[in-house]
Amino acid sequence: MTDKYTFNFPTQIRFGKGVIEELGPHLASKGIKHPLLVSDATCTKLPFFNKIEQNLKKNHLQNTVFDQIHKNPIKSDVEKGTAVFHKHKCDAIVGIGGGASLDVARAIALKAHHTRDLFDYEDSKNGAELVTEEIPYFVTVPTTSGTGSEVGRSTVISDDVTKQKKILFSPKLMAKIVFADPELTLELPPQVTAATGMDALTHHIEAYLAKGYNPMCDGIALEGIRLIFKHLPKAFEKGDYESRSGMMMAALMGAVAFQKGLGVVHSLAHPLSTVYDVHHGLANAVMLPYGLAFNYPQNEEKFKNLAQVISSKDFIQSIKELSTRLKIPTKLSTLGVEEKNIKTLTKLAVADPCHSCNPKAVTENDFIHLYTQAL
Repeated sequence: MTDKYTFNFPTQIRFGKGVIEELGPHLASKGIKHPLLVSDATCTKLPFFNKIEQNLKKNHLQNTVFDQIHKNPIKSDVEKGTAVFHKHKCDAIVGIGGGASLDVARAIALKAHHTRDLFDYEDSKNGAELVTEEIPYFVTVPTTSGTGSEVGRSTVISDDVTKQKKILFSPKLMAKIVFADPELTLELPPQVTAATGMDALTHHIEAYLAKGYNPMCDGIALEGIRLIFKHLPKAFEKGDYESRSGMMMAALMGAVAFQKGLGVVHSLAHPLSTVYDVHHGLANAVMLPYGLAFNYPQNEEKFKNLAQVISSKDFIQSIKELSTRLKIPTKLSTLGVEEKNIKTLTKLAVADPCHSCNPKAVTENDFIHLYTQAL
């Protein structure tokens, strides 16, 4: 993966070493004058971010930066970013970073010219039908290999008060182009690499197990799982360019695969992020073995396929061994979760829409049992 590639699936993707240098010329070619760069406060202090700004300046572009976002983004982040977009009369939005940055960037793109309350556009309310106004020119630049949000059509934003995560969806929210440059991930710390990588893995596994018929997503998911088992340990331990490239490709494939749906693991993980501010990928990683064990009965054939793609005899055991290698915690208690909070977590998990696609129905008692098991 040392060359540069262009492919469309589901949007245009420029993938390869150094493609980030094409960002300025591309925006200039589209007549953009003043993009809003949406990122997080850590990213904006890194050397590559300054290089991006210099690249824009070289191409006669002025830019404004918005980086006031939470690790697990909330509605007020979007409202503040939208105000900055209008204050500086920006004409495009470039999301740069991990899932949080890209989710906020996409939500700002939605709110830029839509006046309803943000959560009126929630997917469960058929909010996509209300997305009728112009969406500013929108570009994504991933700097982690986890959510795959760079190629997504949805964004996940939490309510500031209730902590419930809301999914906003519309095909119009897809980026016009993605600049996926693996070099931007070379300096990721090992634990961030582990958490984001396990997030991508969970996307593929849950997409494959999700009920419904979508053989294209199933095929992508199986290949994504193979890539992650091949590259994630190396990315965690050495972080070389080949492993980083493999993981960046696997992550964006994951977001394509989970168009089929997700499942119980995500519904378990989302409340951990909103209530305890646990990194979403880490929350998925901790809950993954428990969710898989729950789904195994009546899905043995699919688990055989999962094991076969990674040359394993026991897929769930291989997941546990990978987590151990990546130094992922095995219990929620290590994340500060206490038994007294299980009811609160369960209430949020039941309300989360992801488990509606799980291959098995999940009851309130099932959630309580899974959280208790993981404690």
